[in-house]
Amino acid sequence: MKSVDVLLGLQWGDEGKGKVVDVLTPKYDVITRFQGGPNAGHTLEFNGEKYVLRSIPSGIFQGGKINIIGNGVVLDPVLFKQEAEALAASGHDITRQLYISKKAHLILPTHRMLDAAYEAAKGAGKIGTTGKGIGPTYTDKVSRNGLRVGDLLHNFEEKYAKAKARHEAILQSLHYTYDITELEAQWFASLDYLKQFRFIDSEHEINKLLKDDKSVLAEGAQGTLLDVDFGSYPFVTSSNTICAGACTGLGVAPGRIGKVYGIFKAYCTRVGSGPFPTELFDETGKKIRDIGHEYGAVTGRERRCGWIDLVALKYAIMIDGVTDLIMMKSDVLDTFDTIKACVAYRIDGQETDEFPFEIDDKIEPVYVEFPGWKCDMTHMQSEDEFPEEFNAYLTFLEEELGVRIKIVSVGPDRAQTIERYTEEE
Repeated sequence: MKSVDVLLGLQWGDEGKGKVVDVLTPKYDVITRFQGGPNAGHTLEFNGEKYVLRSIPSGIFQGGKINIIGNGVVLDPVLFKQEAEALAASGHDITRQLYISKKAHLILPTHRMLDAAYEAAKGAGKIGTTGKGIGPTYTDKVSRNGLRVGDLLHNFEEKYAKAKARHEAILQSLHYTYDITELEAQWFASLDYLKQFRFIDSEHEINKLLKDDKSVLAEGAQGTLLDVDFGSYPFVTSSNTICAGACTGLGVAPGRIGKVYGIFKAYCTRVGSGPFPTELFDETGKKIRDIGHEYGAVTGRERRCGWIDLVALKYAIMIDGVTDLIMMKSDVLDTFDTIKACVAYRIDGQETDEFPFEIDDKIEPVYVEFPGWKCDMTHMQSEDEFPEEFNAYLTFLEEELGVRIKIVSVGPDRAQTIERYTEEE
């Protein structure tokens, strides 16, 4: 019986998971998404084309692969339809390849309104959500008031009316004015589109596939540091983005988890509000942003940029049980004279290498410095071509993190992905 391999972001999201999934998919029969919603934008580039996926697994571009949206995902029918139609227009017939869990929760039009109302009510303390209704949908899920994809098959109109009335009462109490007439019409039209796809009991389906010796890759959304339990709370997402989330978001037993691929950037970024110990507010931060094109794939928002944070990274590796590391965007640092890495936090005069209960402005990062490699790595095709300075940076990271860096990315294209340790395997 095969295991499920898991692919996770180890920072605050935007690590480049979509590209890596696309690179890894030839090795797998089935690709799944296990949490998050359309706030997760995965950008893929190949053959000169750029695609942004929000809810659909990144394995959709590999012909013949089964792609499953798991029960842990929240789904917006309107955005799903837009995404699926864009793929269809580019020649990808996804209706046969894509299965949707009956237990995945639906994002309702009023969920979007609630998202905006709650965020407005927070004022200066706002979290910086994408406004797509993800948080309110997960709130309904845990309070046992949600609507699921499977509900479309049983007395849906009545269930919808009840949920809508409950949301409208909350919106009224918050004195929030809105008009969902147009959105609601779109939403119902999108439900008809959604019904073209195969609705499945994903937990049964995935375990049958494993029993049939099919290899499965679980694709995480956002990053470990945005996990609702272990991230920089309350500036987190509403789901479990860690490896354990693959078990609950797909219906897979912990013992069925195989390799855990952890993805990180050679530096660090964050979108939205919340603490970020290594954030740079100077020209260096701006330079990283400009070279790395650090803008949200879904929102277009500027990403905050800083040096790599090994305290946070070691924490993420521990929580996730990472077996293989993948370093993205190494090429963004090609022109820098000096590269820095945070190895500890100084809090109230005391140094620690443990990720604390709360991260705030009191944290002072402790850095070590490395000479930059000062050469263009985007054309390199093998680790044999890596400059000495870059190899020294890799060796240091592996020693600090205690896990090997299996793959290094040196550019956005599928081809700019270098596997290491190939001789010993």
